[in-house]
Amino acid sequence: MSQIRAFLAIDLDDDLKPKINKIIREFKKTDANIKYVDLANLHFTLKFFGDIDTQGIDLLGDKINSVVNDFKPFNIKIKGCGAFPNNNHIKVIWLGVEDDIILKDLHDRLDKQFNSIGFKLDKNFSTHLTIGRMKSARNKDKVKKVLESVDADIGSMEVNNIVLKKSTLTPKGPIYEDLKEFTL
Repeated sequence: MSQIRAFLAIDLDDDLKPKINKIIREFKKTDANIKYVDLANLHFTLKFFGDIDTQGIDLLGDKINSVVNDFKPFNIKIKGCGAFPNNNHIKVIWLGVEDDIILKDLHDRLDKQFNSIGFKLDKNFSTHLTIGRMKSARNKDKVKKVLESVDADIGSMEVNNIVLKKSTLTPKGPIYEDLKEFTL
């Protein structure tokens, strides 16, 4: 049996990427040890599956279809910037979503379907767009200042589909490949 590393995501609209790149440039000025997400790879993760058997892709697709059929396209507003686990202990730098009730409902319903076929429920799902990962504490105070001062009002986008993706890890970073698209 063949296995792939997979996740379910919402791709970011290309027209929002220049504003996000502007924010990334602000963090780059800190000269902190941050590995930034390639603009082409920016996405909202709905579920990270890890390594799965390729034979299970159709079953996952059935579970996803059973949920997305109940949803119509909806808008999200990308706004706010923060860090996980918090601004004093920075591991992940993210952009948030304002009023993400529909998005969280979509996630929760999908998560229940995935749980019914053996995947663990997500404990603390938080809608976010990862833009960078801090690799050391170098210049952490400068990064914290950017987190607290940056204008992260990115804009709105319509969510009209979600994508099951394959992730191949390479020394230069992950390579994502769309496996299946599901229309709302």
